[in-house]
Amino acid sequence: PQGALIEIEFRGQTTLTPNSFLLTTRVTTLRRQLVHRLERIGVQDRALSGRDDGFSSLFYNGKEFAHFHDDNELDIRLTRSVITREGLVHPTDSRVHPNRSRNSPWIEIRFEKAADLERIVHLVKLAIEQI
Repeated sequence: PQGALIEIEFRGQTTLTPNSFLLTTRVTTLRRQLVHRLERIGVQDRALSGRDDGFSSLFYNGKEFAHFHDDNELDIRLTRSVITREGLVHPTDSRVHPNRSRNSPWIEIRFEKAADLERIVHLVKLAIEQI
C-alpha cells in the first residue's frame, strides 16, 4: 500500500524506509560509475578476498594510491600541499580514521551524487601524478 513502511535488509543493515534503500542503491551505482571512469585512465579496482564490507583498493601501475572504505567514501593518498591547495578537509565525523594526523597525505572523500564524481576523478589524476 502507498505510504507503507517496508522492512528491507541490504548489506546487513535493516531499514524501514524504502528511500534509504534507494539512496544506498544510487550510491552503489555511483561507485560503479566512478570505477568505470577511473578504469578508462588506467586505474584498477581490486577487492580483497574475504572482505564483503565494500573495501577495495585502487592501483595505478601496480601501486596502491587509494581505497574505498565503503560505497560512498574513498580514502586517497595525495600530498599535504595538494590537500591544502584543493581546499580538502578531513571529515570531522570520520568513522574509519577519526584520529588521522593533520600531516597525513591521506584524505577521505565522500560522494553522494553524480556531480561529486568529476571532483574525485580530478583528485585521482592528481594522486597518480605523484606515483
